[in-house]
Amino acid sequence: MGVLADAWTWLATGSHWSGESGVWNRLGEHVYVSGAALAVAAAIALPLAFWLGHIGRGGALAVNISNAGRAIPVFAVLALLMLTPLRSEGYLPTIIALVLFAVPPLLTNAHVGMREVDRSVVEAARGMGMSGWQVFRQVELPLAYPLLMTGIRSAAVQVVATATIASMVGQGGLGRIITAGFATYNTPQVVAGALLAALLALVVEAVLIVVDRLAGPGAARRRVRRGAARPAPSGAGA
Repeated sequence: MGVLADAWTWLATGSHWSGESGVWNRLGEHVYVSGAALAVAAAIALPLAFWLGHIGRGGALAVNISNAGRAIPVFAVLALLMLTPLRSEGYLPTIIALVLFAVPPLLTNAHVGMREVDRSVVEAARGMGMSGWQVFRQVELPLAYPLLMTGIRSAAVQVVATATIASMVGQGGLGRIITAGFATYNTPQVVAGALLAALLALVVEAVLIVVDRLAGPGAARRRVRRGAARPAPSGAGA
């Protein structure tokens, strides 16, 4: 408890939150790197997963290759990228390494969600004269949505937690608080930095859950059920 109390004292010190090395600036750097990596990974993985799931071909190979990529250490990729001319491109090496880390859960979950859609429902939609785009948008995507969101949440939390590796190559983010603590043998600072990174990952998870509940396909159905369950006005039907 002594270390946690000291970490809380470190966090409660106002001077640790301001300036270039302060918590707010490091938090902004961390969110930027994580958000950019997740956005790029989603732009790569989701269209590919949707297309392969929709046509029903090549998905198993893509998912297997993607899953094999999980075995590649992210820090090793980042270290190799820092030996290339990309090292002078700011956060680009870190973002690329995190993109490679985020693609597997996004691709796998989205593709599995698409392939688990009941084929009889898809065929019925086509029999009603729906185009391929209409079948995807109105049938396949809503039914695949739960697994899709699971993949997005998993990738987001993993990326936020792993983005601390940027500090290992001298870049910013909450990891810099941790490495600075190690450099000065300041254990409370190390613990405080780790707590901040863990808390940010939990906040991202919570935000995505709330977004899912408010904007997902199930939200409209819940609103309809709540409306149907409300008692009719006393004067109705008079």
